Amino acid sequence: MTFETLDLTLDPRGVATLTLNRPDKHNAMSAAMIEELAAAAARLGADDAVRAVVLTGAGRSFCAGGDLGWMQAQMKASAAERAEGARALASMLGAWNALPKPVIGRIQGPAYGGGLGLVSVCDVAIGVETARFGLTETRLGLIPATIGPYVLARMGEAMARRVFMSARLFDAPEAVTLGLLARAVAPEALDAAIEAEIAPYLSCAPGAVASAKALTLRLGGAIGANDVEHSIAQLVARWESAEAEEGIAAFFGRRKPRWAAPD
Repeated sequence: MTFETLDLTLDPRGVATLTLNRPDKHNAMSAAMIEELAAAAARLGADDAVRAVVLTGAGRSFCAGGDLGWMQAQMKASAAERAEGARALASMLGAWNALPKPVIGRIQGPAYGGGLGLVSVCDVAIGVETARFGLTETRLGLIPATIGPYVLARMGEAMARRVFMSARLFDAPEAVTLGLLARAVAPEALDAAIEAEIAPYLSCAPGAVASAKALTLRLGGAIGANDVEHSIAQLVARWESAEAEEGIAAFFGRRKPRWAAPD
């Protein structure tokens, strides 16, 4: 299988590296990338040769969230089409969350919006100390709905309340405090830190690792289908709102929305 928006390699140890490969677009997620991420999860999960997966990005950013073209398409879409797009994203995140292999996030740059959804479905994520993060949807009159179940599962409600609604940007040390990152390291130390996370798994029985991960998800309170459907419905409702219309128009018009405080 070849990809247009991703790069997939497998080393002799069975360590797969999946790279978001749209560096000129800051690895923003298009409909094509979401589809390919879902296909990659299915492929990696079914491949007995894969012992661990590293998820990373090419270029300066890990993932800038939703692609601008995708946003423009959503502006013109019907409610049913918006729900279909949100469900594709939710299904992809769910597949990565439940992947029966350890997933290690190599966060080499900033992550915003949907990018934090990808961080949240990693079993452990390590980022560079220079990276910045943010759930920026409310600036546009939207909400981080489809990624919400996974972000809340990672942060917990109390931590999520600090950043889920304000669209505030935060740095890597705060991302550690919030539970998004396990560690923040200097850029030159990132690969060694990732290798240190990979190495223990190569001494473990792969089937036992998969069973232990499934048990962790179950005991931790598995994300239910009703939660996913509710998040999709909430996102569609926000897209139908006057605030979203104003926020998206302001974004593409390179102006402040009417609710933004003056400089």
